[in-house]
Amino acid sequence: MPASTLSFRVHGLDCAEEVSLLRHALDGRQGVLGLAFDVVNARMTIELDPELIDAPAIQKAVAGTGLRAEPWRDQPTAGPAASWLATHSRSVLTIASGLAVLGTMVDHALRSGNSSLAFLSHEDEAHSARAIALCSMAIASGMYYFLPKAWFAIRHRRPDMNVLVSISIAGAIYLGQWSEGATLAFLFSLANLLESWSLAKARGSIGQLLNAGPREASVVHHDHEHRTPLDRVPVGATVRVRPGERIPFDGEVSAGASGVNQAPITGESVPVLKRPGDSVYAGSVNGEGLLDIRTTRAAHDTTLARIVRMVESCQTRRAPSEQFLERFARIYTPVMIALAAAVALVPPLFDGRWPHWFYQSMVILLISCPCALVISTPVTIAAALASAARRGMLIKGGAYLEIASRIRAIAFDKTGVLTAGQPRVEAFEPLNGHKTEDVLRRVASIEQSSEHPLGRAILRYCQEQGIRPAPSAGFQALPGLGAEATIDGEAFWIGSSRMLAARHGVAETAGDSGHTAVFCGGADGPWARIGLTDLPKPEAAEAVHALRGQGIGTLVMLTGDNPATARAVASELGFDQAHAELLPEDKANHIASLRTRHGAVAMVGDGINDAQALAAASLGIAVGTRSTDVALETADVVLVTDDLRRIAALIHHSRRAFAIVKQNVAFALATKLIFLVVAFLDLATLWMAVAADMGATLLVTFNGLRMLRTGSLR
Repeated sequence: MPASTLSFRVHGLDCAEEVSLLRHALDGRQGVLGLAFDVVNARMTIELDPELIDAPAIQKAVAGTGLRAEPWRDQPTAGPAASWLATHSRSVLTIASGLAVLGTMVDHALRSGNSSLAFLSHEDEAHSARAIALCSMAIASGMYYFLPKAWFAIRHRRPDMNVLVSISIAGAIYLGQWSEGATLAFLFSLANLLESWSLAKARGSIGQLLNAGPREASVVHHDHEHRTPLDRVPVGATVRVRPGERIPFDGEVSAGASGVNQAPITGESVPVLKRPGDSVYAGSVNGEGLLDIRTTRAAHDTTLARIVRMVESCQTRRAPSEQFLERFARIYTPVMIALAAAVALVPPLFDGRWPHWFYQSMVILLISCPCALVISTPVTIAAALASAARRGMLIKGGAYLEIASRIRAIAFDKTGVLTAGQPRVEAFEPLNGHKTEDVLRRVASIEQSSEHPLGRAILRYCQEQGIRPAPSAGFQALPGLGAEATIDGEAFWIGSSRMLAARHGVAETAGDSGHTAVFCGGADGPWARIGLTDLPKPEAAEAVHALRGQGIGTLVMLTGDNPATARAVASELGFDQAHAELLPEDKANHIASLRTRHGAVAMVGDGINDAQALAAASLGIAVGTRSTDVALETADVVLVTDDLRRIAALIHHSRRAFAIVKQNVAFALATKLIFLVVAFLDLATLWMAVAADMGATLLVTFNGLRMLRTGSLR
């Protein structure tokens, strides 16, 4: 039986430590073939052999770590059996621990007559039976959730923060520091609660950014309409969208006119007027008019659905820096444990102060927690990916976000990317005595199956001339050349000058005027020459200028068009180089050459001809919803809008994200270094170490969540 994939929501999956626990519980288990984790969304994905292991067995293994797993649902629900206490038990236990600590402080103040807070120092003190009972309550409540994790880590000889805190609390009790042990348990429980809350905030913010589609649609049937779930609406049905409603499907306006806010999909802040024949996207918001829309895609295949799937899957493609920090943490924690052991054992050999140095070693153990260091990167990247998706830039993982931050050279396809993709036939010249109508019938027959912008333009020209396509068979696209088919029992082809040269050995130099030349013919030679023009997009020159402003020093055009047209467009837009008459493999070879000279190189394209170059580039960028499915699947980044200025925004956004990652890493390491110095100066206490770690974790988390703001993407 083939392998299958299951996803689980893991309650309590808030840090890299839980990832480590889960890996040790499941890695190597019979039937488990692969594991992937999305900490920000508390999601675990497992590739497995269903004959050897099933979901209940996985849930049982997860339960052994002190966590709880349930099958993944897009919208988590508590269910009727989930009580208020079960939902809020972590908060209840943390509050109970805090109240017990407060009671201990009050007891100390009443007994000593001193209102100073006892836990501010770690001097020996006498505890009443009442104080010890309160401290025990605080410790039990505070350790309830993390003690099972600590026990699992100890059994598998993989010490983590849960083990470090447990040892420190046990050490505090051994030294008679009951109030400090209680305070430590409460603060660690509070830290875990706040960390869980901050990640829940991130999940909620990201979910809100992507929750742009309605659940039902008003389907029109003759003289009436009714509400229908989206998955039951067939392609080709007519749905009615009232003012202020979200459009439920990708489709085409069949009746009405209205301004449509496409910001949820393309990021365009200005509403676009839609009339009959215009395309609309699911998730966009209708303005003040009433629209009837003929659906062109099923609910699971809309642009919005693709965005959601891409964002959901992007967490599995982690950034190299994120992976490095996890590897660093696996080395860093044992090293810090060894340092703490050395502090506990070596200095007392010289001064005999065993309790004092044992206490200092516990402080060092707590300082060594790598959570702030590790959690900051995935939170920042997840927020950056979500905000980019909200602005119509679909980045398929943190790895590609990081590559975008290092891009120094970019190559562009021309037709449909730099140009408007709406070429028009400017000249039609029959050759060798062939009649215009006969040629156009054959041309229309081939081009009605083509996806290329030039092919669509030629087909429109034929339709404007009132030409009906001839019957054909055996259509075949020839990437980089053109297409061919059998028409009226004879082979017929259409394509570039390379196609003409390949079929008949004719070197054609037409196109010196700047027109794109297309030829067609049969076995007996060329039948006609067609001249087309496709103007650059209005924003193309501004996009090039913006990329220069981002420090992109090399901009190259790679096109299958003729050299004269390529030079004209490149000169108008300000490109450094233009390479013309390229086959798909030629484009890929140019990309390889650019990578050798410049390192990280991006390729921007939209068609089948570009797929090979998109795959060869460090970062493949597919532009516009008109991109072919091959280009969309091959690309690492998909721009929903055709606006080329988004490429500069993408690079700026990625650099901002990794600037924040560097800030977080520097802050986390600096915090630990400062506290190590404070500890060696004998000025730190256990509760201070936990408070510092908790504060660092929260600060780097909220710093990373700044990437949810989309200001840098406008």
